[in-house]
Amino acid sequence: MTTPAIAIRNLTKVFPIPFKRERLVAVRDLSLEVAPGQVYGLLGPNGSGKSTTMKIVLGLVPPTAGSTEIFGRDSQEVDSHEEVGFLPENPYFYKYLTGAETLRFYGKLCGLSGSTLRDKTDELLKLVGLEHARDRRLGGYSKGMLQRIGLAQALVQEPRLLVLDEPTAGVDPQGSAEIRDLIVSFKERGMTVLLCSHLLGQVQEICDRIGILAHGVLVREGRLEDLISIEDQTEIIFRDASPELLAEIQALVARSYPKTSLVETRKPRTTLERYFLDVTSGSASRD
Repeated sequence: MTTPAIAIRNLTKVFPIPFKRERLVAVRDLSLEVAPGQVYGLLGPNGSGKSTTMKIVLGLVPPTAGSTEIFGRDSQEVDSHEEVGFLPENPYFYKYLTGAETLRFYGKLCGLSGSTLRDKTDELLKLVGLEHARDRRLGGYSKGMLQRIGLAQALVQEPRLLVLDEPTAGVDPQGSAEIRDLIVSFKERGMTVLLCSHLLGQVQEICDRIGILAHGVLVREGRLEDLISIEDQTEIIFRDASPELLAEIQALVARSYPKTSLVETRKPRTTLERYFLDVTSGSASRD
């Protein structure tokens, strides 16, 4: 049996409220697993417990009850984080360093040096599309560029698990699409990705499986395709269908299948994000 990338079992986290005889239950009896190689979306409104869950998985916060494991090792143990890369929602970087200097700094923290460090820096800058800005100070980077350098630093130690907290927060549609494509490429490289995001359109495009939290409780969990499909409806899409053909199909349904009803006839629509990128891709310059 394959060891899960992340295993959460009966996790509960309770925070005492200072100066009050009250307690806040941030996560209640949560159990879920993330298989290796998946992109897993952890969703929920503000205050649902997803950030607390992520911090416990990363060993930043101890659980009140239950356990979390990373590739079979207790996530509260430091050595379980050797194969984990993390990008917080609002990463802090030294703004006076350049992109290349930033990656060399984090590489040295991970024990890299010499030609290995230089090659890794070049490789990651190319991967996230920042070769042209390698010698520019981070103080002059846009929000999208900062998120991409954040992804690069999370990959310095070649992690098997990548944890991303709102990786496209505050990023324009073009930069957001680039980050989304990077996440897909990480999956193709065999990484497991745990993604927290409130941008549901992006989650729908890249996640294999999702878990939805509300008030600290897991209310839905499963394959994305299964959760969002409408069980009693079937969609058929025609190209260049004439009004006569559509009328004939409606008449056939009404005549031969009285228990079946035609819900609606409409043209498929793209998303606003895709439309925006289509009409601006030829004119927008990259950061």
